[in-house]
Amino acid sequence: MSQTTVYLAGEIHSDWRAQVRAGCSDLGIVFTGPVEDHDASDDCGVRILGDEPDPFWHDHKSAKLNAIRTRTQLRAADMVVVRFGEKYRQWNAAFDAGQAVANGTPLITLHGAEHRHALKEIDAAALATCSTPQQVADVLRYTLTGTLPG
Repeated sequence: MSQTTVYLAGEIHSDWRAQVRAGCSDLGIVFTGPVEDHDASDDCGVRILGDEPDPFWHDHKSAKLNAIRTRTQLRAADMVVVRFGEKYRQWNAAFDAGQAVANGTPLITLHGAEHRHALKEIDAAALATCSTPQQVADVLRYTLTGTLPG
């Protein structure tokens, strides 16, 4: 089996990524994703390129630096998993899902039942819609090995 890269996009406020990684630890998957340190992600632009007194430009610098990482890793991914969490509206997660579809990369979504209606168009573009990190791990295992859970 060749090495597979899976980009884990979306909310950074829970341990869902660790659960997916643990469920696939024996598959040799390379997992990539956004910077999960919220403060680092928010402040990378001004920490690297210089201070900005205006919050718009502060955010703008960081968004552009984060986009370099995100776009590069999304293009390199064999599959993309996008998690929509409960805590915040994740516009960036929806944007990542759209980029995956535009790139022709298989998309897997992960979210609770409360988001089904709001995400119906994104789910329609996904090849699998999961409600738990374990389902994501099972989808990855099946697509890479043909092995069913259990």
